[in-house]
Amino acid sequence: MNNITLHNTLPAVFAGREDTGSEIWLRDVTFERGKKYLISAESGTGKSSLCSYIYGYRIDYSGTFAFDGRDIRELSIAQWCKVRTHHIAYLAQEMRLFPELTAMENIMLKNSITNFKTRDEIVAMMDRLGIVEKVNSPVAKLSIGQQQRVAIIRTLCQPCDFIMLDEPVSHLDETNNRIVAEMVTAEAQHQGAGIISTSVGNNVKIDVDKEFKL
Repeated sequence: MNNITLHNTLPAVFAGREDTGSEIWLRDVTFERGKKYLISAESGTGKSSLCSYIYGYRIDYSGTFAFDGRDIRELSIAQWCKVRTHHIAYLAQEMRLFPELTAMENIMLKNSITNFKTRDEIVAMMDRLGIVEKVNSPVAKLSIGQQQRVAIIRTLCQPCDFIMLDEPVSHLDETNNRIVAEMVTAEAQHQGAGIISTSVGNNVKIDVDKEFKL
């Protein structure tokens, strides 16, 4: 996948608005593989909705989303499965971890499907983010910030053309924010992938090619 394009898109909840003041909604926008984008906005302007549309979780919008020129509404279930395992690595804002499973078990749920990282690589990422001692701890017993770090590592455990992150550092301190930015950027460069990150304000430390106001 080389590009994700939006044409005149608008969430159904905003229907009827002629001008949202957004640089995304009701515009023509292209995200290119290999480039880094930040979408900054206030709460309630559709950041998570945008990510859910691109990932195929929701279809309550007007306009068009397309992968390499193909309308995503045309994709079959099998094609969406391929998108989610080979083309788009997605970190949802709510993280979607399983609280009864350990940190490593949550990460391995994805990695056992993709076989993309070795256990040693995963442990090294956990060590770098200061949660290596939580490998065997149930996620329910981790702090929100620790859970976010687990979810970020899980996101990076797959091949992809785009890494899409919905408020990836909302619960992280300055040091871990910087480390996450370095890890995500390094993984994107290694794979030649693009980065699409959302943020309330501009607190993501990734050096982006273009910022959009939502």
